[in-house]
Amino acid sequence: MKEKLQNLRPVLKRAIDWKLISEQYDQMIKYTTALEHGTAKAEAIMKLFTHNNLQHPTYKALQELGKVVKTIFLCGYLVSKPLRMEINQGLDVVENSNSANSFIFYGKSGEISANNLEDQELSVLCLHLLQNSLVHINTSMIQKILSSKKGDGLMEAYELRAQTP
Repeated sequence: MKEKLQNLRPVLKRAIDWKLISEQYDQMIKYTTALEHGTAKAEAIMKLFTHNNLQHPTYKALQELGKVVKTIFLCGYLVSKPLRMEINQGLDVVENSNSANSFIFYGKSGEISANNLEDQELSVLCLHLLQNSLVHINTSMIQKILSSKKGDGLMEAYELRAQTP
């Protein structure tokens, strides 16, 4: 199959180890259930996997299962134009947020240049205060517009999705 898919050669290194997933399935369910029910913490399980032996079979099986999930997602991403558009729109929201941060955090080119930990913390707290203030103001303004009769049907679904803080 690698010969037919020349463009995918760099990512087609080896097949997924389904046998390992099958052999470790019960253990993977055990750990997942423990996490879900709160009887074990993720840190404790990770310590178990990395304590003496990085090649823990259940850990390797979980990595293989992660590759399966990632492959399924990527196949869906490649096939579905609406999914690609939705993801790109979400990324645009994040990029706009980062752009706004660099605008409001303008001192010293938007960089935290202080070596003093207290000064760094103060800078980040000030940025958070500015962000929260902008979110509050924007939310109040949008709420006012949308609650008025003029706001009925004013925004499309993608615009409403972008209104999250």
